[in-house]
Formats: sequence, structure tokens, C-alpha cells
Amino acid sequence: MGGRIELWQVLCQNWFSRYVPVDGVTLDLGAGACEFINNIVSVKKYAIDHNPDVTSFAGADVTCIVAELEVGLQSLEDNHVDRIVVSNVLEHLPNRECLYAVLAECYRVLKPGGKIIVMQPNIRVVKERFYDYSDHSLPLTEKGMAEALASNGFSIEELRARFLPYTTKSRYPRWPALVRLYLRCRPAHWFMGGQMFIVGQKGDGADN
Repeated sequence: MGGRIELWQVLCQNWFSRYVPVDGVTLDLGAGACEFINNIVSVKKYAIDHNPDVTSFAGADVTCIVAELEVGLQSLEDNHVDRIVVSNVLEHLPNRECLYAVLAECYRVLKPGGKIIVMQPNIRVVKERFYDYSDHSLPLTEKGMAEALASNGFSIEELRARFLPYTTKSRYPRWPALVRLYLRCRPAHWFMGGQMFIVGQKGDGADN
């Protein structure tokens, strides 16, 4: 595959689109170069990132909020967002307290029944390779991440200990057809996957 943009085009079309409603409000938390939010179909799109360059990466249909994660979330109204996608972000947080503060804000801004989708390195799988990147500071297993979500009110809808490979520099399939095949082949995830994939859901409020 030629590059990260092409990779995310395939991931959004063939994987994330099943989780993100086209008529909903979607937030890319820690959007970086906006590869996800630019390629997903959603009627309203937000990107939060502390790097002001996010505004130059984002498409014209994306509303950018330049701020640290918790602060950026605080600028959104309660029960406003249908989906939050957090890809390779939470491992950069300094500690558990910061993680819980971010997840609490995610719960607040999600609509009842809304979902948070988390993809990040799984320390249980990648082990010491987690620290190959100097800005990785918060190691979590899939069980630890699920516990953090549950502690902040989310029910766990889906949990995969292994999903995508740890980095795009690894033995990742490069061509679109191979990426699509990889996504459909669950056994390949167990051999090559280094990142967890978790979906947490906010309660629908029916009992309130």
C-alpha cells in the first residue's frame, strides 16, 4: 500500500464504517493527521488534537478543536456525539488519572447509546516493543483498558486482544486487496495483531 492515507481509506470503508452511522456525529479524539476522520462518512465530524497543525490536515467538513484531550472534550455539550474513535492515543497519556478524566468526559459528551471505539497497542502482546517509541508512557492490556472503560460507566460491546499489527512498519499487508483480506481473516489477527480493539457503549438511559 502506498501510504497511511490509502491505508485508512481501506480501514474506514471496510471496517470502521460498520461502527459509525453515516447520519450521526463522530469525534476523532487525538486526530493527528486526520486520516480517520477525513475518510469516514458522517453527517457531522469533529477532530480534537493539541497540535495546531490538525487544522491544516482536516477536511473542509471537519470541525477542529485545538486543545489537550480533556480540555477539548470539555468544550462539547452533554449527550452530543454518537461515536468517539480513539486510535493510538491513550498510550501517550501520562498516568491512570489522566486516562480516567478523559474517559469520563467521553462518557459525558456521548449520547445515550453512543459508543467509544478504542484501538491501541496491547502491552500483553507487544511487550517491551511498546517502549520503542519514546512518547509511549501508559501501557495497558486489553483487560486493563476494558476495566478503565467499565469504571467510567461504559459497557463493553466488543473486545479483541489482537487486531491490527503494532505498527505500519511491521509485517502489515500493503496493498488494498491484501488489507481487505486481512480484515476479514480473524486468524491472521492472532498471528500479526499487536493492537487491541474495544467498543464501549454508554447506557441508553431507559432506566433513568
